[in-house]
Amino acid sequence: MKRIYLDHAATTPVDKRVLKAMLPYFTRKYGNPMSLHSFGQEAQKAVEEARIKVADFFNCSPGEIFFTSGATESNNWVIKGVVRAHQSKKPHIITSAIEHHCILEACESVEKDGLAEVTYLKPDPRGIIFSESVRKAIKNNTVLVSVMYVNNEIGTREPIEEIGEVLEGRILFHTDATQAVSHFNCDVKKLGVDFLSMSGHKIYGPKGVGILYIKKGSLIFRIQEGGAQEGEMRAGTHNVPGIVGLAKAVELIKKDKKILQLRNYLISRVLKEVPLSRLNGSLDKRSPNNANFTFNNIEGESLVMLLDGEGIASSTGSACSSRSLEPSHVLSAIGLRPEEAHGSLRLTLGKDTTKKDIDFTVEKIKKAVAKLREISGNVLEEYEQLH
Repeated sequence: MKRIYLDHAATTPVDKRVLKAMLPYFTRKYGNPMSLHSFGQEAQKAVEEARIKVADFFNCSPGEIFFTSGATESNNWVIKGVVRAHQSKKPHIITSAIEHHCILEACESVEKDGLAEVTYLKPDPRGIIFSESVRKAIKNNTVLVSVMYVNNEIGTREPIEEIGEVLEGRILFHTDATQAVSHFNCDVKKLGVDFLSMSGHKIYGPKGVGILYIKKGSLIFRIQEGGAQEGEMRAGTHNVPGIVGLAKAVELIKKDKKILQLRNYLISRVLKEVPLSRLNGSLDKRSPNNANFTFNNIEGESLVMLLDGEGIASSTGSACSSRSLEPSHVLSAIGLRPEEAHGSLRLTLGKDTTKKDIDFTVEKIKKAVAKLREISGNVLEEYEQLH
């Protein structure tokens, strides 16, 4: 069976060149970077060389890059670490209603514990958070604004630079750039951010490793106790193979116009050829690899399973909440009714996606949607006859 992977927003395959760079640090160069002997020094050198490569990509100093287990840890660190560092006054956080669950739940956690108050900004119907909305939400005790660069479900690109200009360095500013790193400029100085987080496995790197950029002088506490790793800011033995792999993946990032062309072709065909379909999110202010649709009168999970039976990997939204029965909080926030949100399909392209893959997928979507609507119609007809 032909297999087509269109779920790159969930994770990406490890690039062969990334794997090659990592392999020695599983076997021959296995030292702990905190050890003083030659094995440790060898590993420490690899970590610091990786830090320099990553810092170069984000246009910051190596001392501002901290390696973590991924964006979830980095995002928790920002929310909880900033709140802990500002307890002299009850701090106020501004975020959006369409952030990744790790941001929303971290915010809910500090709210529940009485450590901070949080404002959740609603997006417009395209999923955009306007800088003016941020300005209006600022209070005297606002210490942090956290708005993701690119939404992981609907692909909307947020106006990070504009928000940074509003804040003017007076309030700490964080962006989760996990879905943006491969496609948009992530120069932290141009973005105007104090914190930036990302994960390696979204950019053809390994799982279990990510970074948090912390601008020098930003007031944030560590939240993970233990050893003195990462400048005494993040305890835990370094994942040396992962760090080396992350740096190599960052080094290999190359903007690909082909993905945008294929994505637009996919959107055009689906909207023209599948009745009662709509695109979720902005068409122009959007990640070039993301297409998120709603199909009326179907159930998204059923569509995903039918497509999987044809060898096509897709999703209904975030992989972190794919087993939840609740409708997507992102789709709900942009105005979709629960039954509409449950009929969503997210397709995210990668560097190896071809036009043949798209053509094959569209044909299978057309057949699967028609089949599900037929089943739905029959079930409704039977229900009406019984009642």
